[in-house]
Amino acid sequence: MSASILDGRKLAGSIEESLRAEVATFAGVVGRAPRLVVVLVGEMAASASYVKSKADAAARVGIDADVVRVTASTTTQALVTLIHEIASAADRPADGILVQLPLPNHIDTTAVLDAVPADRDVDGFHPENAGLLSQGRPRFIPCTAAGVQRMLLDAGIETAGKHAVIIGRSDIVGKPLALLLASRGPGGDATVTLCHSRSANLPALTRQADILVAAVGRPQMVTAEMVKPGAVVIDVGINRIASEGKPGGRLVGDVDFEAVAPVAGWISPVPGGVGPLTVAMLLSNTLLAAELRLGSRAPRQT
Repeated sequence: MSASILDGRKLAGSIEESLRAEVATFAGVVGRAPRLVVVLVGEMAASASYVKSKADAAARVGIDADVVRVTASTTTQALVTLIHEIASAADRPADGILVQLPLPNHIDTTAVLDAVPADRDVDGFHPENAGLLSQGRPRFIPCTAAGVQRMLLDAGIETAGKHAVIIGRSDIVGKPLALLLASRGPGGDATVTLCHSRSANLPALTRQADILVAAVGRPQMVTAEMVKPGAVVIDVGINRIASEGKPGGRLVGDVDFEAVAPVAGWISPVPGGVGPLTVAMLLSNTLLAAELRLGSRAPRQT
């Protein structure tokens, strides 16, 4: 058996093509493009790279993206004040506001994320948006979780009645994805097991999965012995490990791809799997935020 590849880059390109037309229509009606503001704190190379990829993708679909750079020594209060200033600026309205994570250890991340107005929270992290998702009436869905569901839908992978096992209970991926997969309708109706660091006998749980999602941030932790033959395996992890001949190392996921691919029925690669879809869902959320702020449409499902 050789797994079929879930190509996130190809799907993200298709999503961007659709968004490009929608953004052009929006701009034609209101006289401006949707605007995304990204706040980048410090000089972490990985964060700067992620922000650049988001800004580049926004430009491809016609969304204005501005990056506000802040020194790593900033305080929680200064960052909260900056977010309020961005949100209240009348001359260049921000439809979406994103604070790139992680933040320096001395900053209260929760306080900063809560400062982003719920109607501009295109990351989907505000408690109001988390609450709406938990009630089955989502507004902005966290981008990676939305990307995973979109990947399953695009591939025609049935979720209804299937057992989905998610490794990782973060507010960013694990929890919102569990809600999405358990929700009613397309891409949902699954029976979901949410695993974490205190889960006993993890391999016994993962071997029950029809759909296995690894989102824990541990390089290549999911081995072939942990996967049910024919299962759908989606790798959300992105980790850099040492590699001979590559000074900067190489990127791997939370799944041992080479070992698991012969066992799985479907598998997403790293890079080129969930990552591009995370960015595409951010662009979709930004357009939706602009439309909702102008009262032009009801929330749409991803």
